[in-house]
Amino acid sequence: MSTHSKTLAGVYPVFHTPYHADESIDYATLNKQFDYLLSHGVDGVVMAMVSETLRLSESERKQLAEATCKSMRSRGGVIISVGAESSRMAADYAKHAESCGADALMAIPPVATNATQSQVMDYFARLFDSVTIPIVVQDASAYVGNALSIDLYIEMLDRYGDRVYFKPEASPIGPRLSALRDASNGRARVFEGTGGLALLDSCRRGIVGTMPGADLIDLIVALWNAMKRGDDETAYRVHGVLCPIVVLQNSLDAFLSIEKHLLVRRGVFSNTLVRGPVGFVLDRETRDEIDRLFDRGQKLLTELKRTAPR
Repeated sequence: MSTHSKTLAGVYPVFHTPYHADESIDYATLNKQFDYLLSHGVDGVVMAMVSETLRLSESERKQLAEATCKSMRSRGGVIISVGAESSRMAADYAKHAESCGADALMAIPPVATNATQSQVMDYFARLFDSVTIPIVVQDASAYVGNALSIDLYIEMLDRYGDRVYFKPEASPIGPRLSALRDASNGRARVFEGTGGLALLDSCRRGIVGTMPGADLIDLIVALWNAMKRGDDETAYRVHGVLCPIVVLQNSLDAFLSIEKHLLVRRGVFSNTLVRGPVGFVLDRETRDEIDRLFDRGQKLLTELKRTAPR
C-alpha cells in the first residue's frame, strides 16, 4: 500500500480510455499510451474526467485503476479519480485505489446534487479519513458541478496539511489561483487543469504541476520545462502553437473527440471511439484545422530540438 511520502509535482497527463469496436476497454492500447507518455518525460498519469470515468461501470472503473497501477508501477506516479455521487461510493473507490498502489487520489464533488459547501467538506472529510494517501481536490466546474470556495480550500488545507492538493478549474482561473496562493500564505499546492491553455500564466502564479490531456504532451512538456528553466522565449513560442488547438477543445466531449483523433494520428490509438451519447462530433473542417495546427506544433518542436544547446 502507498504512503503519502511521495511529493506530487510536474506533468501528470490525464490518459484516455481506449476501446475495442464493441466499446470494451482495450488494455493493450492503454499500455501503449502509457509507454508513449513516459517516452515524452511525464512524471506520472491521471485517471480522471477525460478518462471517461463517468461513462464506466463500477467494475470497469476498478479494473482500469488496477491496470493503470500495475502498468505504471516503478515507472511514474499514478493518481486515480474517485469522485462519485455519494460519499460511501467515493470512499469505496478511494480504498480500492489505495489498495492497488495509487500514489494519490483525485475527486470532484457530487454533480447531481446541489450540495452546500458544508456538505462538500463532509464528503471530502470522509475521503481523507478512509485512506492515508494524498487527495487532489478537483473543482471541475468548468464542465460540471459548482465552484468550490477559497474558504473551503483553506479549511481542507488546515485540516489535512500535506495530504491535500488542489486542481481549481473555476473561472477566472488566474485570479483564483492567486487568491488561493495568497489566502494560504503559499501553502496550497496546485495543479493546473486547462489543457495547457492557462499553463504559462499559471506557472507564474506558483503551481506545482499540470494535468493536461495526452494528445499534446510533447508540447506541454516543452512548455513546462521552458518555464521551469526561465526560458520565456521558448515558452511563448510553444504556448503560441499550443493554444489554438486547446481553444477548439471547448467542452469535455470536444476534448475527448479531438484528443483521441490526435492519438490516432500519433499511432497510439487505432480508433477514436467515445462512449455515447456525446455532445460534440468532430466535423471535417474542424478536423482539418486541428491537423494543420498539430503539424505547426510538430514543426516547432523539430526546430527547437535542432537549435537546442548541445
